[in-house]
Amino acid sequence: MEDSARILVKEKIAMSGVELLRKDFQVDFAPDMSREEMLARIGEYDALIVRSATKVDAEVIQAASKMKVIGRAGVGVDNIDVEAATKRGIMVINAPQSNIISAAEQTMALLMAMCRNVPEAVSSLRERCWDRKKFEGVELYHKVMGIAGLGRIGTLVAHRCLSFGMHVIAYDPYVSEEKGKKLGVELVSLDELLAQADFITVHLPKTPETYHLLGEEAFARMKDGVRVLNVARGGIVDEDALLAALESGKVAGAALDVFESEPATECPLVGHPNVIATPHLGASTQEAQDRAGTMIAEFVSSALKEEFVANVVNLPVPAEVDETVRSFMPLAEKLGLLLTYLVEGHVDEIEVEYLGGLAGNETGVLTVAVLKGFFQKVVFEPVNYINAPIFARERGIAVRETKSEQTRDYVNLIMVRGRRDGDQVAVGGTLVGLNNAERFVHVYEYDIDMSPSQYMAFFRYADIPGMIGKVGTILGDHDINIAHMQVGRRKIGGEAVMGINVDTPIPEEIMEEIRKIPDVNDSKSIQLW
Repeated sequence: MEDSARILVKEKIAMSGVELLRKDFQVDFAPDMSREEMLARIGEYDALIVRSATKVDAEVIQAASKMKVIGRAGVGVDNIDVEAATKRGIMVINAPQSNIISAAEQTMALLMAMCRNVPEAVSSLRERCWDRKKFEGVELYHKVMGIAGLGRIGTLVAHRCLSFGMHVIAYDPYVSEEKGKKLGVELVSLDELLAQADFITVHLPKTPETYHLLGEEAFARMKDGVRVLNVARGGIVDEDALLAALESGKVAGAALDVFESEPATECPLVGHPNVIATPHLGASTQEAQDRAGTMIAEFVSSALKEEFVANVVNLPVPAEVDETVRSFMPLAEKLGLLLTYLVEGHVDEIEVEYLGGLAGNETGVLTVAVLKGFFQKVVFEPVNYINAPIFARERGIAVRETKSEQTRDYVNLIMVRGRRDGDQVAVGGTLVGLNNAERFVHVYEYDIDMSPSQYMAFFRYADIPGMIGKVGTILGDHDINIAHMQVGRRKIGGEAVMGINVDTPIPEEIMEEIRKIPDVNDSKSIQLW
């Protein structure tokens, strides 16, 4: 890339970042540029840097005829059409670690303010009132802090809570007990956390599984007088359920920095007397903004110079990857994601076994693809081919590759096994036909043959007459259409597994109804994309 490459910095970032770019490139710093002008001029630029306010949609990307890289000075890339950028061969980069300290400190700031009624006391004194009894607070010392999500931010919060003399418990099924012990944190189930915690803070990614994680049922299982914080993602806490719990007195207080719909000026929680609400300030510190600006400037500069960049959200497959290996990469990701659903928690080891002709190739990138899929619904930040192995190391997960050029049933086969405490869950897949159609051919410990689809479900049950009909009847009664069904078993009268492709998601309450069928041992609803 020539040094004369042009960069549009569309939003305010640290001037140190802008100056860093100006050492090698032509930089237009234009935070006041209108969308119309941006659309008219974007074709002049090789790189674009934004924060969260600029919508980089398909229209912008289509007009960006010279664009090589889009940088997001922050964590999320919701305002960037990553798929459209990928189709155009445009690299999308973010700065996921720029705000983790700020987010952890915002959590602690809200925690302390909530415990000591700081906003109300300040407001009262400004109105010339001196009412000390009215603002009596509670201490953190010897209280139980429950942290849902022990990733990077959750870990920082745990360190800070421990320094206050709190007993810290955490729910994170993807973190090993060994890591918990090293942190001084007791790992518990979600039910145990809800029942024991005096304070609950969430630091989880927003996924279909974590959406409304703290809902009506969760609040019912909490201690009376619990206090709840959310500085992660809007929607993890059910706002209607939280409001009802506050009104009933079940929840003594809440501190919220994020909301389901933002700006949240009309949210009834904002005006509630027992709620401290801030306008999504988790990353709003001078240091975090400076860090995000300088980080993204360094990353964009490296990308334009064709150097290594660690935080590429849509990292392309290296050009030197063999075409056979490349064709298996989407399937490998799906197998990793499928394993995440089936193991439901932390694993000590992930083994990826390559069988058949595929074993004769360099398969390291496929193993990384498996990890990328595995961590998609586990971690807070976007997962790519660079950071997926890092997440495995951080969680103490051993990753192994094994190979054999002999395979019994398929020309090529990928088997992925997740192991914990001597138990394992295995999934397997292959490509078939001239079109390399994807197939899941092994689930749990059973052979099966089905195409991946957006919505799937798997059931383990006693192999007795009528079981398929019972599951199908419940789904039919709820207007869930089964597009395809496969059954696998080892012997007549033993255990069997049923896999189904469905047209729409299966709500959790319907899955729970199926679990209540006698002799149904396990059931999982899955969304692959």
